[in-house]
Amino acid sequence: MVIIMEVNANDLQIKNVIEQIHLKGLKPHISTGEERTIIGVIGDDRKLQEANFKTLPGVENVFRILKPYKLVSREFKRDSTIIHINGVSIGNGHRVVIAGPCAVESGEQILKSAQIVKSYGANILRGGAFKPRTNPYTFQGLGIDGLKLLQKAKQETGLPIVTEVLEASDVELVSEYADILQIGTRNMQNYQLLKAAGRIRKPILLKRGMSATLQEFLMSAEYILSEGNQQVILCERGIRTFVEYTRNTLDLNIVPVIKKLSHLPVIVDPSHGTGRTDIIIPMSLASLAAGADGLMVEVHPEPEKSVSDADQTLSPAQFGELMEKTKKLINIFN
Repeated sequence: MVIIMEVNANDLQIKNVIEQIHLKGLKPHISTGEERTIIGVIGDDRKLQEANFKTLPGVENVFRILKPYKLVSREFKRDSTIIHINGVSIGNGHRVVIAGPCAVESGEQILKSAQIVKSYGANILRGGAFKPRTNPYTFQGLGIDGLKLLQKAKQETGLPIVTEVLEASDVELVSEYADILQIGTRNMQNYQLLKAAGRIRKPILLKRGMSATLQEFLMSAEYILSEGNQQVILCERGIRTFVEYTRNTLDLNIVPVIKKLSHLPVIVDPSHGTGRTDIIIPMSLASLAAGADGLMVEVHPEPEKSVSDADQTLSPAQFGELMEKTKKLINIFN
């Protein structure tokens, strides 16, 4: 259920509505816009009657959202969510580029990567300190040392950083270093991790599970918002199909659909979505043309020496070409 307050509703009237929600054993979720306040009712509200709230002072309208995802829905919030990170805005119509290596390998490597991607115009630096790998014998990341190296790269270049968190118990630790916490595809339905991410006040980049439906994807985002964190960035990174010539199938259909159903920003990761450097650039451009708010790509100073995902990692020259073509495409949109 969603309760829309009148434009001139005062604090006392809003507080009264919130108290009534608590008395029903439910939780309020407050969204304050420029003109009015919208209050979402979290929990099993099937036994509630709209009339219970319509008569309260300051209430303009009450309606139910039939979709299972409530807070994520554009029915709950009509205006697109804009997320601000250290001077970078995601979801406001400007396309952002997140770039960097798959994994933090050394201080020299991550700093050089940061300098390269910044020189070509990237907005945010990515790099994995903790790496969830299919093969237990492959590189698993540098852990806390990797986080410290990312922080140094940020201090040197000024680029905000995004890195993955794997465990609910590590959310607080990673949030001390990262500007954006990434929840990867293998953890999209790790509900304890989602809840922990919802209790902090830093942006969360949520990647789509490799076999997740659109509804499952949005429901995972709902877990985060239901805990109070409204700063969620959705990321399409390809799904598993019968296709064998690419690592995954990049599902660009989902981008305009998410834009229609949800107010959350959505970016695309064509590196994991394709697994092939030779088609990352065209699929990046296709992603932006489909309406994505940005891109997330893997870049390494020497891709052939990368300890992970070398086949889908762009060289500095390739990244420069991508950024040049991206700027031309964005100019067409504008």
